Amino acid sequence: MLRLLLVVAVLLLSIPVSAQDDVLQDTTLFLTFVPNVQFAPVYVAMEKGYFAAEGQNVTIEHGDEPVGIDLMAAGELDFGIVGADQVIAARANDRPIVFIYEWFQTFPIGLVVTKESGIEAITDLVGRHVGVPGRFGATYTGLVALLVANGLTENDIIIDEIGFNAPDVVCVGAIGASAVYLNNEPLQIEDRIANDNCGVVTGIRVFPVADYIDLVSNGLATTERMIAEEPDRVAGMVRAYHNGLRDVIRNPAEAYLLAAAHVENLPLSDALREALVALAVEQNAFLSEHPNVSREQLAAYRAKLYDTLVEQLPSEDLIQFRILLATIEFWDADLLGYTEPASWEATQDTLLMMEFISEPIDLESAYTNEFVPDLGEPPEE
Repeated sequence: MLRLLLVVAVLLLSIPVSAQDDVLQDTTLFLTFVPNVQFAPVYVAMEKGYFAAEGQNVTIEHGDEPVGIDLMAAGELDFGIVGADQVIAARANDRPIVFIYEWFQTFPIGLVVTKESGIEAITDLVGRHVGVPGRFGATYTGLVALLVANGLTENDIIIDEIGFNAPDVVCVGAIGASAVYLNNEPLQIEDRIANDNCGVVTGIRVFPVADYIDLVSNGLATTERMIAEEPDRVAGMVRAYHNGLRDVIRNPAEAYLLAAAHVENLPLSDALREALVALAVEQNAFLSEHPNVSREQLAAYRAKLYDTLVEQLPSEDLIQFRILLATIEFWDADLLGYTEPASWEATQDTLLMMEFISEPIDLESAYTNEFVPDLGEPPEE
């Protein structure tokens, strides 16, 4: 125990402390759903003082995405992590929301199918039951886009609204295909299969939407008023979030430990905590000596982390850490935060086809790359 406490102390020394005399401005940040390890960039930015260093005392408010959009538009919330589809829909209804930093660089939705279903291509879905949480949100949008990209429509399949219960529904054999978040449900299903807890299901495969069409996913958003009247505050919020995201990508073990203070019941046994602290300290030492480590080197490091831990700990203790590692791969990019104009066109076209909006909006007003740190020359499209 003494050794563990010493290691924790060393880890905490790597966390910058903001000036205590600074007067911080209260800032509200909307997040969907409930506290979750996938919000680690926010938690890291809070715990490491990045928001405070920008003069902001951030308070998180969770809720349903449309409600968060409405509260931002009304000036009752300052910033929010929301989907691009919600931003487009909001602006179609005269709510002046603007997307200012792209969090997910790869659209995280896809289709998971069981080996037993016999589905080997999207066209095999014709006449089949496909699960979806409901006819709303990114999973539904992604499913429709995936169908259209393969010459099908929603009318070619039978949609079953199953809530956010894909692992349960798949493992009891109720459906052979479901629209899911690829960084989450497939990992849970694989873990159940590995532990002989998924009925007759012996394997799965996934069809990522991003393999067929480039849609914009979630990012940081605010209002036109905030950008016009408090641009420095917006820039500071983006920098702080950017630094948190960067640190999660570079040191997932540290990020998981810091997230535990915000996510109730996040799996963190004594053995897992000790293993993660050791990994976090080791990685921080490496990063201090190699601050310009390449993206490829970091990806190779992350790829080994789960295998390192699963040799020491039960896989069920690691599922949330594995989800964090998988999610990072959807965030990572050569230029964090940058959003592609062509992706917005594809996203709007999908929403028009689904009749979520009745006519195109001015997309150039819906997003900006103005606040993306280290932008320099924008990437070639």
